Amino acid sequence: MNRRNMMKWMGLGASAGILKIMGQRNEAIAQTYAEATRALPPLTVTRVKNIAVRNLNVVKVETSEPGLYGLGCATFQQRPRTVATAVDEYLSYFAVGRSADNIEDMWQNGYTSSYWRNGPVLNNALSGLDEALWDIKGKRANMPVYQLLGGKCRFAVPSYGHASGRDLVQLEESVKRYMEEGYRYIRIQLGAYGSPQLSSQPDFQEAEFGLENDSYMDPGPYMREMPKAFEHIRNTCGEEIELLHDIHERIDPIDAINLIKELAQYRPFFIEDPFSPEQIGWFRILREQCTVPIAMGELFNSPHEWVGPMSERLFDYIRVHISQCGGLSVARKIAILGEIFGIKTAWHGPGDVSPVGHAANLHLDLASWNFGIQEAGGTFSDQLREIFPGCPTFKDGFVYVNEAPGLGVDIDEEAAAKAGARGPGEGIWNPVRRSDGTAVRP
Repeated sequence: MNRRNMMKWMGLGASAGILKIMGQRNEAIAQTYAEATRALPPLTVTRVKNIAVRNLNVVKVETSEPGLYGLGCATFQQRPRTVATAVDEYLSYFAVGRSADNIEDMWQNGYTSSYWRNGPVLNNALSGLDEALWDIKGKRANMPVYQLLGGKCRFAVPSYGHASGRDLVQLEESVKRYMEEGYRYIRIQLGAYGSPQLSSQPDFQEAEFGLENDSYMDPGPYMREMPKAFEHIRNTCGEEIELLHDIHERIDPIDAINLIKELAQYRPFFIEDPFSPEQIGWFRILREQCTVPIAMGELFNSPHEWVGPMSERLFDYIRVHISQCGGLSVARKIAILGEIFGIKTAWHGPGDVSPVGHAANLHLDLASWNFGIQEAGGTFSDQLREIFPGCPTFKDGFVYVNEAPGLGVDIDEEAAAKAGARGPGEGIWNPVRRSDGTAVRP
């Protein structure tokens, strides 16, 4: 054997020895992992389905482990039947057979599985799948989801109540009821958004323009009365409570700026949605003229909508709806982005979110250092508590998760079926108009 061949065979022998050592090391690592995870077998998705509960969409993900499933919220109350179709006829076919453990991989590929991205229908469907996978992971780890996100930053989640009245007296009574229940943060509205009860008969109705159920809002009375409402509540209910208000994009941007500047003297906790997403550029002008805290984002469904304003610090609270943005995986990234730029969370949590969706909000609230406030005022109806065992609970203005593994909320499918689902056309957002019939963009 010549020298070259000898070196070659010696090298191969050394390589074989190294590979043997590496193989033994890998076997040891695999054994350690198996012991740490109780030798859990690979977990795959076997079924994904939408469960309709009136205007609510809940996604149930079943797995290859008998009895192990997860729930996620996919509620889009204006288009619930469309979301159900997206889940049952498309997302289910995409997800079945894939690993239930790899949440990020599932999300990234589910996001592009329709080729075109974003949009509330696809994002809500994807959110339901995503939250259900987090629910499964928590159950498998025997931990609440907030533990998987880093553990608690607070003992419970402060929330705000929704106080309203058609006049100042009714509003004061509503605020005091929330105060008696222990709420420290209260949103105040004079009637519905934009105080339409203050408006007179619109010209478009006399001209038979539009339909009878189209509503009317005159911005003038609303803009004059809201400062009076803040003044009245401060005078009658004191300075200790935090007051919030939602403009809900009902007035022109320049009018919103003037209103916010006038409300500044009453120290609002935040003013929500002064501008529609189509008018995001007005935030720079507002920021230059006023330091009132601003909350924005419940209509955002694409990262291209929130990354710019957040990085420019154009508002103070991000109001993204977790199922609108694509789920818990996305929302936790938004929370981290907010922490970097000094923006707090205030996730959207109205009545048209399922108890599963509220639980997802709360688990992220508990684990986020830059939490600000949570919209979740009130309690769940007896019917919802029957359908969704394990609902979050309310006490003294705080909301509590039930500490069960996963998101902690289950579903009684028989009770859900009895509640029924919305029919065609139900839930459509009816137009709001000016006196001449011009549509108002919410």
